[in-house]
Amino acid sequence: MTFQIFKSRLFAIAFCLMACVSTNAQESSQMQALIGKSLSKLQAATPEAFLNCIAEMKRIDAMFPDSIQPKYQTVLQSLNFSVMNPNAEQTENLLAEAGQTIEKMEQMKGADMSDVYTLRGYLYMVRIVQDPVQNGPRYYLNVMQDYEKALKLNPDNELAKQLQQKFQEGMQKQAQK
Repeated sequence: MTFQIFKSRLFAIAFCLMACVSTNAQESSQMQALIGKSLSKLQAATPEAFLNCIAEMKRIDAMFPDSIQPKYQTVLQSLNFSVMNPNAEQTENLLAEAGQTIEKMEQMKGADMSDVYTLRGYLYMVRIVQDPVQNGPRYYLNVMQDYEKALKLNPDNELAKQLQQKFQEGMQKQAQK
C-alpha cells in the first residue's frame, strides 16, 4: 500500500516538473518570437524605428521580468540609438535607463557577465561620442577595461570584439587630428 502511495506521489511530482519545464519552454519561445519580431522592424534604422523597438522591448521585459534577454536588447538598442543620435532629446533618458538596467542585469542570476561588461563599455563609449573633449579623458579607461573584461570572460563575444575595434579606430582618428 505504501509503495502505491509512493508511486502515485512520484508520478505527480514528475508530472508537475514536466509541466513546469514545458511552460517555461513555451514562455521562452514566445519571448524570443516577440523579440525577433521587434528587432525585425529595425531594417529601416531610423530614429523612430529604434524608439519603437525600445518601447516594445520594455513591454516584453514587463511580460517576462525575470528574463535577461529583453533587458539586454532594451539596453543594446538604447545605446545604438544614442550613438547614432548623441544629441537627441531622448538620449539622456535612454542612457540613464540603460545604466540602471545594466546594474539590474549585473545582480541577476544567470546573467552573462561578458555581456554586462560589453554593455557597460558601450555606455561609456556613447558618453565619449556625446562630448569627446570632456568625456574622452574621463571614460577612456572604463571603456577599455570593460571590453577587456568582457573578452577575458568570453573571447568569442562578437559584440565586444566589434565595439572594442570601433573604439580603438575612433581613438586613433582622434589622435591623428
